[in-house]
This record gives sequence, C-alpha cells and structure tokens, in this order.
Amino acid sequence: MRRPPGQNKTTNDTRRPPERQPPKPVIITQVDAFTDTIFAGNPAAVCLLPEPRGEAWMQHLAREMNLSETAFLGRRADGAFDLRWFTPTVEVDLCGHATLASAHVLWERGECAPGAEIRFHTRSGMLSARRRDAWIELDFPAVPEEAAAPPPGLVEALGAEPLYLGRNRFDYLAELDSEAAVRALRPDVQRLRTVAARGVMVTARTAERGFDFVSRFFAPAAGIDEDPVTGSAHCCLGPYWQARLGKAALAARQVSPRGGVVRVEVDGSRVKLLGQAVTVFVAELRPVDY
Repeated sequence: MRRPPGQNKTTNDTRRPPERQPPKPVIITQVDAFTDTIFAGNPAAVCLLPEPRGEAWMQHLAREMNLSETAFLGRRADGAFDLRWFTPTVEVDLCGHATLASAHVLWERGECAPGAEIRFHTRSGMLSARRRDAWIELDFPAVPEEAAAPPPGLVEALGAEPLYLGRNRFDYLAELDSEAAVRALRPDVQRLRTVAARGVMVTARTAERGFDFVSRFFAPAAGIDEDPVTGSAHCCLGPYWQARLGKAALAARQVSPRGGVVRVEVDGSRVKLLGQAVTVFVAELRPVDY
C-alpha cells in the first residue's frame, strides 16, 4: 500500500545520546605566604577553577583542605579574576595571605605576565597585586578601628588586660604592654569563640631591629584558633601603628608558632601589604562527578 505523500517509513533511531562529560580536573596549589621558606608563614590552598562551581562545593573543598583559607579563582572576560576565600567553616570577606598566594600561583603558572598587575573582584571590592622586586605588593582597603568597650568575656578569654581595645567591622584589636606578653598569650579559645567578632588581633611594639610591631591573631569563631600570618589584620594594624609611631612604612612580624613577615605602607584609605610566597606542592583533584 502506498503511503500518503510526506509520510516516511518508520525507523528506529539507534543513535546513542551524547555522554555526559566529566568535570575538568582542578589543580590545587598549596602555598606558604608571607615567608620565603617552606613550612613557615601561612599556608593557603589556591584553586584556579576551569569552570564555575557552586558555593557548597567550594565550602566542601575548603573543609577537605582544612587550612585557614582556601582561595578560588575564576578568570573573567576582562582579564581580571573573581576571587573568593573560604575557611573550613565559612566564606570570609577579606583574606590577605590567600590573595598573596593566588597572585604567586598565577605568575608561577604563567597565567599572567610577570610584569602585569593582577586585578581581583572580591566581596571587599577590587583588589590588585603586582611584583616589587622579590616581594608581592597587595593594594587593600584600610580597615581602621575605633576605641571600644570590652565585650563580655573578652578580657577573661585573652587572659591579659589590654592597654587599648578597639574594633573595626571585622575584629577587635588589643594592644598589650610588651612583645613578651603577646608571645606568652595562651587564650581560652572556647570562651573566645563566644565573642561576637571574626577574631581578635593582639599587638605590641617591638625592640627587634628592623621591625616596628608584633602581633598574633585568634579567630576561633571562624574556625581558626590561631592564624599563622594574617594579611587582612594588617589593614587595621598598619593605620593603628602609623598613628602611634608617625611612620607610613612599617615592618611587622606575626609571632605565631609558624611566624611570618609583613611590610605595610599606609596611604590614606588604602594599605599596601608586601610579602613573599613559596609553593609547597601542586595536586590534582580527580575528575570524578563531585
């Protein structure tokens, strides 16, 4: 029997649907920041994402890395990068050492020209990094403190009476009477966790030749009992010590067990943080369906 015009013979389409492509591998670089030698400074993981990832995925990976911060980079069409920072428990608005580590990785991997400025779009606005001799210079917003009354439990948690206490939008700043007092501090991190702030900077002048002040930083509420070296804290410490010492260029040592060095230059509403960085290892996240 003839079929009406336009009616085709029925056929079975045996073509297989396209296979789902697995995620592209993610390269993870662990960098020690604010130091020129491995096993010192502040370690950060840096992930240059080949394709977008969700917030939950980034938080899972940060928890897996279990470092004070893991940085996630995504390239933008304008040549800049989106940059986000996660502790093992939360996303944070600003992180100096993981930004330093990110710039180091981008230059080391050839993602950016050696003399090029790198621009980062972040939750704290536009940040930039450039090379200055053997150092990396970060341009960050100043985050000055204002004098504040001690919140309940803070002095008891620190175990020391501050000469001065201030607060900015992130943290408390406590000045102690000596470097020895800062080094000897053994805060009660369980009690400190109840203080309504990201963390507490503890600082003092130093007599060490070539340095102006020392500090330590405790942030148990953000999942970090003590941060080895805290770039973002120096956006507050820099203006604070500039006002007291009358110097716009300062050298700081963070006296955590790992320790590290930060150079600070205060310029009005901006702070330049200078540090060094070294790669510890490079790993690949297996391209499974994570």
